[in-house]
Amino acid sequence: MENANQTASVTEFILLGLSAHPRLEKMFFVLVLLMYLMVLLGNGVLILVTILDSHLHTPMYFFLGNLSFLDICYTTSSVPLILDSFLTPRKTIPFPACALQMFLSFAMGATECVLLGMMAFDRYVAICNPLRYPVVMDKAAYVPMAAGSWAAGSAASMVQTSLAMRLPFCGDNVINHFTCEILAILKLACTDISINVVSMGVTNVVFLGVPVLFIFVSYIFILTTILRIPSAEGRKKAFSTCSAHLTVVVIFYGTILFMYGKPKSKDPRGAGKQDLADKLTSLFYGVVTPMLNPIIYSLRNKDVQAAVRSLVSQKHFTQ
Repeated sequence: MENANQTASVTEFILLGLSAHPRLEKMFFVLVLLMYLMVLLGNGVLILVTILDSHLHTPMYFFLGNLSFLDICYTTSSVPLILDSFLTPRKTIPFPACALQMFLSFAMGATECVLLGMMAFDRYVAICNPLRYPVVMDKAAYVPMAAGSWAAGSAASMVQTSLAMRLPFCGDNVINHFTCEILAILKLACTDISINVVSMGVTNVVFLGVPVLFIFVSYIFILTTILRIPSAEGRKKAFSTCSAHLTVVVIFYGTILFMYGKPKSKDPRGAGKQDLADKLTSLFYGVVTPMLNPIIYSLRNKDVQAAVRSLVSQKHFTQ
């Protein structure tokens, strides 16, 4: 009962964002807004071409469409809040809205971890077992794989968000971040957060460690198979089908492992201490990475380029 009363006393959180650097806020507002528009445009075009072009109705592009939709959802769950914080003098967010934003951001991130692992399996089957690919990766397999990624990410987020928002907050409601980032929230709790730290560690192993290991092993087999191809042109063609995914994996996991590689407990130095490096890393993960994904796939994939050109030419023709 005491904990419940303490939690109920905090009805809103204050987001520090770049309050300590007011001159940077307008510049970052323009920069983040432009990147967000590029995220919407680039990933929106990828979704359209994977739906409208019948040549792209394959498992690989089905996963790519899911990845693009994920990137749009993730950025939309946080970027409007970030943009508002750059313009609003008092950067506050109600307790329920904070919980919802935390849930959506964590769910999208966890889902993407699993989905990238599924995409690695798709590439493994395509390269290492091409004759069995139509059988192994039929619609009855890849649709549940994508749905399972969404379900697993949402379930993990529900657990972590529930554990975090049930903690008692004894008056300190200043979040040293752009958004309701879960590690920043945990620093505000006025109780032992060992359960949260252990739970976060388990989640990191399941959603970071396992997919990374799975992707690593898959690409060992993929690279071994590619090196056995006798012709240089064949090796180049086989590797080109994996290079975009591998590039996205390196960028995505490189950033997220830096952010969440190990759980952080309460910072004894206090929530008022600015950690600009962590904030900018989070901003990179939340905006720059989703912006790069469609660029990487369009630059490294001739099928996507052809589909985009076809879509543009059809639009001009109809006009």
